[in-house]
Amino acid sequence: MRLKGKVAAQGDPGYAATSRMLAESALCLAFDDNPTTGGVLTPASAMGMRLVERLRRAGMTFQVEELST
Repeated sequence: MRLKGKVAAQGDPGYAATSRMLAESALCLAFDDNPTTGGVLTPASAMGMRLVERLRRAGMTFQVEELST
């Protein structure tokens, strides 16, 4: 199975979208329940769908589609 993912947001990706992702990540770490503890974690393993939902509410979109083989 091959998948293709797309993340989109309004504004410049190097400025507006990146700062939005950083701010929402910080809020997620500070205020949401984060059961994972210790070690070096990726954003996905540390915050998972909690971060995705925050980013969606902030106007970002996420798409995944299956590619034909």
